[in-house]
Amino acid sequence: MAAQYADVVGTAPADLKARKLPLKDTPELRQALAEGEIHTLLMTYVHLSGDESMLDKFAPHIKSPYAYPPEEIPADLTAELRQKLLYVLSTPGAALEGDIAEALMHRMMTVGLAEEVADEFLPLLYDQIGFRPEVPRRQRKDRKPAPAGFKVLVIGAGMTGLAAGVKLAEAGYDWEIIEKNEEVGGTWWENRYPGVGVDTPSHFYSFSFALNSEWHNYHPQGTDMFAYLKRVADDYKLRPNIRFNTLVEKLVWDEDAAVWNVTVRRKDGSEEVIRANAVINGHGPVNRLKWPAIPGLDSFQGTRLHTATWDTSMDLKGKRVGVIGTGASAAQLIPAIAKDVSELYVFQRSRHWVMPSPAGDDEVTEGVKFAMRHIPHYLEWFRFRIYWYAADGLYPNVLLDPEWPEDSPSVSAVNEGMRKFAVGYIDKMFADRPDLREKLTPDFPVFSKRIILDRGPYFPTYLEPHVHLEQSGIEKVTPKGLLLKDGREIQLDVLICATGFDVANMMGDLEIVGIGGKHLRSEWGTEDPRAYFGMLIPGFPNYFHTVGPNSAPNHAAGQNLISERQVNYAIECLDWVNAKEKKALQPTKPAFDAWQKKVETQMVKMIWSHPRAYSYYNNSKKRNFLSWPWRLIDFWNECRGPRKEDFELL
Repeated sequence: MAAQYADVVGTAPADLKARKLPLKDTPELRQALAEGEIHTLLMTYVHLSGDESMLDKFAPHIKSPYAYPPEEIPADLTAELRQKLLYVLSTPGAALEGDIAEALMHRMMTVGLAEEVADEFLPLLYDQIGFRPEVPRRQRKDRKPAPAGFKVLVIGAGMTGLAAGVKLAEAGYDWEIIEKNEEVGGTWWENRYPGVGVDTPSHFYSFSFALNSEWHNYHPQGTDMFAYLKRVADDYKLRPNIRFNTLVEKLVWDEDAAVWNVTVRRKDGSEEVIRANAVINGHGPVNRLKWPAIPGLDSFQGTRLHTATWDTSMDLKGKRVGVIGTGASAAQLIPAIAKDVSELYVFQRSRHWVMPSPAGDDEVTEGVKFAMRHIPHYLEWFRFRIYWYAADGLYPNVLLDPEWPEDSPSVSAVNEGMRKFAVGYIDKMFADRPDLREKLTPDFPVFSKRIILDRGPYFPTYLEPHVHLEQSGIEKVTPKGLLLKDGREIQLDVLICATGFDVANMMGDLEIVGIGGKHLRSEWGTEDPRAYFGMLIPGFPNYFHTVGPNSAPNHAAGQNLISERQVNYAIECLDWVNAKEKKALQPTKPAFDAWQKKVETQMVKMIWSHPRAYSYYNNSKKRNFLSWPWRLIDFWNECRGPRKEDFELL
């Protein structure tokens, strides 16, 4: 399977710092302006020219992408914008030099989105869009350098682990990443099922310090995501500090030396104990696959596999195939394999809300790629627009309106509007199939469980005559297929379980022993993880569990932002420890308990507390252990650094 990914590197990314004006008036530039996203072209033009009059002309026509009737910008106005931008880009001295005024930048954001952008968002936007890159810590005059020999061990070379490597190197720490696989990428190295990809838009699902102009699709395929992370590892020269084919098995805190003894096992079975002053665990929650609890699963005599352990050599042509699950992985897999199989049976365990992707499954055109490579500010403004509509712009949907009827399938007027939008999509796609409309329409609020993004081919697949959506429950797996609760037996050649991951077991098989021999597994059990600010636990000093309890951005896209900020927070904590000439820190028990209370108090106000809300965000007692119940801007702000009164220094 390694060969499938070995040579996937993609086009070398453009040197975005080298974008300079003027550009030559070439067919490529004119194509870029013709194909460029119009709101982004407007922001780019005003940024380069300072011409606010175009904001005045466009403002009456710009609407939210969810507005009805939809936005219509006059053709003569878009033609005028493109012509003016061509002049600014290709005429020597026409573009402004230096940064524009912050007030104008703020106005551009508000006009371009057709809604007010509050002042509190500006620092986050400047940081995440790439307009004001962070100064590397080693260059900060007010920071004490990291002490020699203070080692930080990072578990996993996925998105969070790579971000940790980049930022620890910038901070001057001694660091090492332990990766169980033979390559970087984490879940994007491991998941290879047909159609695998990312729901988050490509131009946002990337590091703010490593913007990428070379995405092939507006939502990245798995191979593209892996190629991007591989380039980050190469561009930032992380590989010498990554130990591949090595599994972290145990962490034990040495109280006398104030270090972690980390037991790792190599591929050949040999073990080693590494001593580290701090540990950043970036192994992620979507790393431990979950088989469905169906009687007889092991009795199936055909080919059985999980999407997370896909056999790339398998040929499905002409096979009778069953897929258990209709979640995110299944929604990508089903249309990708439907064209090959003779019969496809999809066994729906629960309904999901499905939203159409605004970009469909469209590839990024060469003209747009040219704009992102060569036109100053275009890529940043495109990322800004994607961020806003994929992130905190969606937050009102997950807030419970206390005056809204409790038995409603929505939680507020905003959420009801989104529900109608989603229902309209179902009605449109299955206008002549009331049976499928009934099977696919959920009765719970939109956003109370993960949204499925349809890039175009998913819903139409159910209209194919050889595709069967089964709602009857599964009684058991038989040697030849599945016996349903309505008495029918479906014979299959291949059974695919698209049943996700054991997200609640955030430790996996890792054993973690803290102060006084305290075991983290005893604290968390198998489904009830809790941490201060989603990362730290009393009794486990200098241990940062990233993507931990109640830190997932389940109202929006933004795991890349979460990963970056958690790494920032961990390093700020370590910088404070070293500035105070201490060895470690841990949250106090009162601060830990207060944080749990704060989360629980807020969660009652959220969509995930609706009576019909149930998903993998919840454990068996319906406690939401996964979701961050506030906005991403709140997470970003919290991660500026530790609240020192909440910690004990050792």
